[in-house]
Amino acid sequence: MRPLVVVGDVMLDVDVDGHSDRLCPDAPVPVLEVAGETARPGGAGLAAVLPAAGGAPVTVITGLVDDEPGGRLRALLGGAVEVVAGPAAGGTIVKCRLRAGGRTLLRTDRGEGRPGAGFGAAVAEALESALAGAGAVLVSDYGRGVTADPVVRVAVARAAARGTPVVWDPHPRGSTPVPRVTVATPNLAEARAAAEHPADVTGALREAFALAGALLTRWDCRALAVTLGDRGAAVAHRHGARAASPAPVVAGGDPCGAGDAFAGRLATLLAAGSTVDDAVAGAVATASAFVARGGAGTVRWDGEGWRQPDGRPVPGADRRPSVTGLGAACELADRVRATGGTVVASGGCFDLLHTGHSRTLAAARALGDCLLVLINSDASVRRLKGPGRPVVPAADRAELLAALECVDGVVVFGEDDPRAALGVLRPDLWVKGGDYDPADLPETPLVRSWGGKVVAVPYRPGRSTTRRVAMASGTASGMAAPAGG
Repeated sequence: MRPLVVVGDVMLDVDVDGHSDRLCPDAPVPVLEVAGETARPGGAGLAAVLPAAGGAPVTVITGLVDDEPGGRLRALLGGAVEVVAGPAAGGTIVKCRLRAGGRTLLRTDRGEGRPGAGFGAAVAEALESALAGAGAVLVSDYGRGVTADPVVRVAVARAAARGTPVVWDPHPRGSTPVPRVTVATPNLAEARAAAEHPADVTGALREAFALAGALLTRWDCRALAVTLGDRGAAVAHRHGARAASPAPVVAGGDPCGAGDAFAGRLATLLAAGSTVDDAVAGAVATASAFVARGGAGTVRWDGEGWRQPDGRPVPGADRRPSVTGLGAACELADRVRATGGTVVASGGCFDLLHTGHSRTLAAARALGDCLLVLINSDASVRRLKGPGRPVVPAADRAELLAALECVDGVVVFGEDDPRAALGVLRPDLWVKGGDYDPADLPETPLVRSWGGKVVAVPYRPGRSTTRRVAMASGTASGMAAPAGG
């Protein structure tokens, strides 16, 4: 895999955590009883270490100040990515959050971290070499000047011109993207400022598409993705196509670092050959998972890699693997519940996977924090569907389902219905397609016995494995189209 090259302004993020249960006697302000302090790379540094945590090779091009915070930052970055640093001045940028109970009371900012004299000359050779071998480039602009350097701009423009995927994550105080970048990723407020448009009260998605159309011409981008926070992203292309990528529902969480998680995932998916629309959809899903798990505040260096407190790798460049088997699914469900998350399960034969299945599963995943899919074994399918089924063996069906972005775990069960597996997993929600009435399902009383809910989501009529098998065998004439299968 060719490396991701991140170009931009790095900073040191520090979280001072503790608890607060009293006010200061000489001022009406809370007293924070400090329990601990953690530090991590911020800005372009966070945008670099998140893909690296997912397994991607990453090189970061930046400026570093020769001071104590700069030394800490270099050490934190060097454990995960290759660092090419030119001189910087004005003190390392340090952003410190004072937090009680996981909530921020106050943030302090200090340092300028602007490129120093001779920055461009110092990084020119290494920058050109890195860009020549890059799978993709992420420009992470935090308005401190790295992206304004003429040497940097010329080198990134050349990479874009020769077809290297370039993602430009802009900043209100930063530089405009160089021409012909693959995709620029302003948030809605940044897009308004750049396009010099006032807020549009007719709706965020409609406004995002209008702003994207204006900025595509102004910035000369191939595509533009306006990020909309918990509403996902809107994508517009120079050739006129548009796409919306809604975000899964996230309860709580911390949005700090979500933009960096989004941009890093987007760039790495483009490096792997994804289309812009598919890469944006994947990046939205990654950013949503990152927020749900606590955002940047949960990122820790364990001596070997960047991880979250429970030992899981940080959601980064590569897709998280789905678990298989009842034991692994139980462990995943327990971890999700331990952090206050919602466990969702769905089930069926899933023989000859089709869009009716994928849409049902995507809708189910959007209702919670993990989706476990229970599928009938081959013997179970034969008993339910007849001797010619399944068309696809259970191992292959499980592998296909596990490859879906919305699926977190797959369990194969041998009974005629999933009640035995459900009794072990005890999901919060049991989701079926709208062709099923929850009142008629044998598993409904069981799920409700522990306080779970049974939910029917919309389905696509006419998508049926049974019908497709019949059509393939030439027996579908006059046959009604059941929705399941």
